[in-house]
Amino acid sequence: MKFADVLKDGCYCLSLRSDTKRGVIEEMVDLLAAAGKIRDRDAVLKAVMERERKMSTGMQFGVAIPHGKTDSVDRLVSVVALKKEGIEFGSLDGKPARIFIMTVSPVSQTGPHMQYLTEISKVLNSEDVRNRILSAASEEELLGILTNGHRRHDTCQD
Repeated sequence: MKFADVLKDGCYCLSLRSDTKRGVIEEMVDLLAAAGKIRDRDAVLKAVMERERKMSTGMQFGVAIPHGKTDSVDRLVSVVALKKEGIEFGSLDGKPARIFIMTVSPVSQTGPHMQYLTEISKVLNSEDVRNRILSAASEEELLGILTNGHRRHDTCQD
């Protein structure tokens, strides 16, 4: 699994409508369903909500990474979505979540899921990248920031 390939094949939403945790998760699952990336919408929703009940996937710095495992997918699929005004998501730092990265992967595969979560966490660790993500004007711009944004300043010189 290549991180950039998963992102390029992912679904995107620059402006989620819902203002609740469950609503955001449902919208993201619906994006996967509409794109034909999952076989059973309800099974995917159940898997993500069950994982969320165990422990919130609201991280810190306005980022949430809801995820689940189900045999309703053959490979890891992802959705990147934004709610610029933020919503309560039970985040570790108590702040509203604004950037949402959902992954759904097969029950039998743990490697790709963990790789993806590690890579996306590295990207979202940068405040500059998070700000640029929230300012993205198109899905293409958002994809570019996610796949290249964390390397943008690697070659800066004094």
